Amino acid sequence: MVTSFAFASGVTVATEAKILYEEVKKDKKYRYIIYHIKNERVIEVETTGPREASYAEFLTKLQDYKNECRYCVFDFPANIPVEGGGEKTTMSVDRLVLMTWCPESAKIKQKMLYSSSYDALKKALVGVYKYLQACDYDEVSEEVIAQAFTKGGK
Repeated sequence: MVTSFAFASGVTVATEAKILYEEVKKDKKYRYIIYHIKNERVIEVETTGPREASYAEFLTKLQDYKNECRYCVFDFPANIPVEGGGEKTTMSVDRLVLMTWCPESAKIKQKMLYSSSYDALKKALVGVYKYLQACDYDEVSEEVIAQAFTKGGK
């Protein structure tokens, strides 16, 4: 079953893709989800990572797609500053990150399809804290993601 989120590319978001996202967001069932576009028509779940998975384990899994585009959701444990009081303290919270992974080595047609279909997924997955686009592993390093939370904005 497919939802009605279709955009210029004609790609839609599968119901299961939204259900599993809600299981990450609300139920904390998985740490990450990797999506792919099946048959150039539907964004579907390709794989999920267990809740105890680390970001390093996610990056290892992302190595499987060094020549292919993917969308990824990761529930990233971030340390954010806490205001008030005289001391600078931080608090650990989980922040949902949605990234488009389009490595330089991916085919041009695939890059264009993923780029033009990104809005469909963004609209379907409500509650994402940070949106990222990456084409190499330096852009998705744990340090870069952590810094993105301190800069604010989407």
